[in-house]
Amino acid sequence: MLNDINQKLKTILSEENILRNEPLSKHTTFKIGGLADYFVTPTNKEELKLVMQACIESNIPYYIIGKGSNILVGDKGYQGVIIQIYRKFDWIRIDNHLVTAGAGVMLAKLAREVAEHNLAGMQGESGIPGTLGGAVTMNAGAYGYEIKDYIVSATVLNREGEIFTLQKEELQLSYRTSIIQKEDYIVVEAVFELPSGKKEDILAEMAELNRKRVEKQPLEYPSAGSTFKRPEGYFAGKLIMDAGLAGYRVGDIMVSEKHCGFVINVGNGTASEVRQLIDDVKRIVYEKNQILLEPEVRFLGEF
Repeated sequence: MLNDINQKLKTILSEENILRNEPLSKHTTFKIGGLADYFVTPTNKEELKLVMQACIESNIPYYIIGKGSNILVGDKGYQGVIIQIYRKFDWIRIDNHLVTAGAGVMLAKLAREVAEHNLAGMQGESGIPGTLGGAVTMNAGAYGYEIKDYIVSATVLNREGEIFTLQKEELQLSYRTSIIQKEDYIVVEAVFELPSGKKEDILAEMAELNRKRVEKQPLEYPSAGSTFKRPEGYFAGKLIMDAGLAGYRVGDIMVSEKHCGFVINVGNGTASEVRQLIDDVKRIVYEKNQILLEPEVRFLGEF
């Protein structure tokens, strides 16, 4: 099967966009993860579609990533094809209040670019260390802003490689979820309609929100961002702190003392250590509060 997919990938992509046995620790913000059989970077929608179809025809698993900011890859890696759209789908088009952007654009870049055009609405996304595709999939947000606030539509691929556009109401965006996540679609691009604002005021708000982020979050350490979803009526970080778990460690993986909602890699942590720590935190918080925390981080590959 691997020989079959190898030949097909070579007919679709240029050689420099196909890597074998690539360490996924190089492509995740946790800096953790074993080898991927194949790591490929298609440059446009058609190549992406053809790679997906080749994987399906060859019966090879595949997974699409952006910056790798919300995933934990197993220590034994990923047996299949990792398709990265970060950088290659990194484009922005602005037409008055309508903003169209590729799924691989970083949220910080998008927020800065629209601010330069006196458009508001992306301030809360500016400090999230991920790409637009993942943000739309998870309805990402912070400081009172969410993707669903101003999105108009998203163009997606399904697992058969069919491309279609979903309007805002069809996206079913709610707290950290969407129809994209439920149906396992892949975001290719998204359109937003943003309100007018004053560039100086927008940039000042972004700077203030990012200052708060640096002050309150352990950005100096590798992590996958906020580790747990917020339980209704509670804050995961406070539940973890109140359970006495600030600084709790499994090997080189630790609950941040700066913000207990973050699990950080303070050395050469492994995926198995992360999973063990997450399981421990879930168990202890449940024992103390009868509240079951749900990981926001996605688990990928062989553990």
